[in-house]
Amino acid sequence: MASDAGSRRGVAAAVSDGLDRAVTVACVACILVMLAISFIGFFYMVVTGAALSWTYSLARLFIPWIGLLSITVAFKRGEHIAMTALLAALPAPAVRVLRWVNLAVAGLFAVLLVHYGWEYFLGARQLYMVSDQIQVHARWVAAAVPATGAILLVHMLCGRLMVEPAGPPDLQMQREVP
Repeated sequence: MASDAGSRRGVAAAVSDGLDRAVTVACVACILVMLAISFIGFFYMVVTGAALSWTYSLARLFIPWIGLLSITVAFKRGEHIAMTALLAALPAPAVRVLRWVNLAVAGLFAVLLVHYGWEYFLGARQLYMVSDQIQVHARWVAAAVPATGAILLVHMLCGRLMVEPAGPPDLQMQREVP
């Protein structure tokens, strides 16, 4: 029975880890696309002396995705709302309580992102006019909000609840020393 729970925990951790890798790849891809668009505009200006009007408008549509998805990457690595100096000064039982409080607040934040983000996504009706020929639906940007909340919830529900000690290894060693 204990091995069954351990295998479920292992599968859940693998799901969370795989999702984290996919999100990291998506963030890197968004950054590379933004850079490519910016370089296209730069090289076009160097070659022709004229600016492309759409490069900045198109590149900035990736910023919400990068910003919001990077929240999930930081959360997965335990780099969320961490007050390392405060945690080092508190006794272990208080740190454990604060980690659970932090988890509850992060969970509430994730649920609110999904709930209100979904409403925002469904209500998005505009088109971003990047250029005369390029139009991007506002749902592209709005989808980043509930997606981020859902990914945070998956990380929270699939293990590694961010309750075990996190932070720099030297902080963990300080705790172990009597």
